[in-house]
Amino acid sequence: MNRRNFIEKSAAAAAMIGFPTIVPASVFGKNAPSNRVTVGLIGTGRQGFGQNLQGADLETISARVPGLLEIPEAQILAVCDVDSWRMAQAKQVVETHYSKSKPGGAYKGCSEHQDFREIIARKDIDAVMISTPDYWHVPMAMMAARAKKHVSCEKPLSMSVHQGRDLVEAIKKYCIVNRTDSEFRSVRPQNHAVELVRNGRIGQLQKVEITFPSDPDPVPNQADMPVPKELNYDFWLGPMPYVPYTDMRVHTPFDLKKRPNWMRVDTYAQGMISNWGAHYFDMAQWANNSEYSGPVEVEGSGEFPKSLWNSMINFQVSYRYANGVEMTCQQTPTSKPGIRYTGSEGWIYVEGFPGAITAGNPAILNSKPTSSELDLSKTLWDKADFIEAVRTNRKTLEPLEVGHRTISISQIGLIACQTGQKLKWNPEKELFDGNNAANALLAAPLARKEWVL
Repeated sequence: MNRRNFIEKSAAAAAMIGFPTIVPASVFGKNAPSNRVTVGLIGTGRQGFGQNLQGADLETISARVPGLLEIPEAQILAVCDVDSWRMAQAKQVVETHYSKSKPGGAYKGCSEHQDFREIIARKDIDAVMISTPDYWHVPMAMMAARAKKHVSCEKPLSMSVHQGRDLVEAIKKYCIVNRTDSEFRSVRPQNHAVELVRNGRIGQLQKVEITFPSDPDPVPNQADMPVPKELNYDFWLGPMPYVPYTDMRVHTPFDLKKRPNWMRVDTYAQGMISNWGAHYFDMAQWANNSEYSGPVEVEGSGEFPKSLWNSMINFQVSYRYANGVEMTCQQTPTSKPGIRYTGSEGWIYVEGFPGAITAGNPAILNSKPTSSELDLSKTLWDKADFIEAVRTNRKTLEPLEVGHRTISISQIGLIACQTGQKLKWNPEKELFDGNNAANALLAAPLARKEWVL
């Protein structure tokens, strides 16, 4: 019996008798090849090629974020991208890394796939890491779930509240291990602040104030360009309507360091309220102990450029929770990232990423949790958390349900700015109370019917 069948059968048996489905590593042996989680990397752009594959150094806090290649319990068998140059770079990095541990110094076991469905169909792959443009996340994750692949999906998780809910229900139905891929929960300055707030070190939480980083000036509409030979542009568009190619809509060719241009086009992403909201709203929800719920009221305003880069900029949005906690977020032309937690007995502020943490009373930062309090000091890094959860069939630190609830906050904030109205939100029903026009914006239907799931 192979490792995948063992876990599936163990999970099924445990479910029948009501026991937790945890399989200890000792069952397989720590160094057994069959104990490795085989992974297909879907998307090898800036985030996929960089942090997700190779990891990163966080010099300001003297920490190393391990990528999938650095986790001995994982084995990358395949890479996938519609840009053949990017895919080739990823394959080379994978095979060079694994060659170092081979007696002969050579490894050729990483395959290339332009069509992600080929990876999902492979029986020898246990899990997928989805690092694509945002609009692809839900279709890919849904297909992977149906194929019983474990899923780690980049944030922001979805393009609409309805999309996110559909994905969460699919994850539940197919009983796969799942994780929203966001490193903030693993970064000590960020989770330390949450730990202190949850443990009452600033008294009763009253307010969360978030500032997002500024955006560059919007790029105007561009002239059509020939599609680069290395890019399958039609597949890149996938579920979205056809529009002529320009690199300012997609990404800079032959570059794996620049932020992709699609992040600022509202067809493919939802701007900074979603991009950084996926981090900071997650921290706020975690600190407020509301990560499976959400606020009950939202209002805001923002600018919507009439250009190629048309995602919302320079916005101010405020939220209110049923427990009285208020949360605000803003972006300005010069703003920098940060999150402040204010309670009845003090405040904590985390500036930037990975974060510099300060407090109104510096002694708060030296407070240690008691045995009955939340202690996040030994939290696994995001990729390690996912792989270990697959190996032991346990819950990850940030399941897709949590990621969905997080990005829902971004989405209802965006809708409030689009409508210019104060909206009442029902987090249980995931609907606006008494506002059909706003509710109509909760869905983001896919334009090409072949991708409707």
